[in-house]
Amino acid sequence: MLSISSWFTVFLMVLTFNVEAADAPVEVYWEDLVPEGFNELAPPAVQHNGEMSQMQPDAPVVNTFDGKRVKIPGFVVPLEGSAESITEFLLVPYFGACIHVPPPPSNQIVYVKFEKGVRIDNIYDAIWVTGELSTEGWKGDIASVGYRLKGEAVEGF
Repeated sequence: MLSISSWFTVFLMVLTFNVEAADAPVEVYWEDLVPEGFNELAPPAVQHNGEMSQMQPDAPVVNTFDGKRVKIPGFVVPLEGSAESITEFLLVPYFGACIHVPPPPSNQIVYVKFEKGVRIDNIYDAIWVTGELSTEGWKGDIASVGYRLKGEAVEGF
């Protein structure tokens, strides 16, 4: 039979585990950001015709993760910052998107902003980005974007 102090210890352990689990970001993958039934065009590598214009600048978004803390993998297209600290970038599903090949549909690009900047050791490597996702779009010179993310952390993929 457990004593009161043992029950209390077990209760605190369960409570701590539940709080940590509730605070964990939801892992979101690129296919999760495309509405069911949306017919995305073939990847640019397959249908590249030499033009750099975005194929679907107004692609529909998914509201499931709006306002949620998420963790998304992808590649960085730097927009603002320095070699030591990037404050704004586009997160894209494959290397070279928006630079070497036409931008993917807007629902396959996330505009990420870090208030204080973040160090990204190698922009050629895939990373995880954690933060609060929004379906508020963004438009820049490179592409129209379906999602924004208020950046909290970056880690290797």
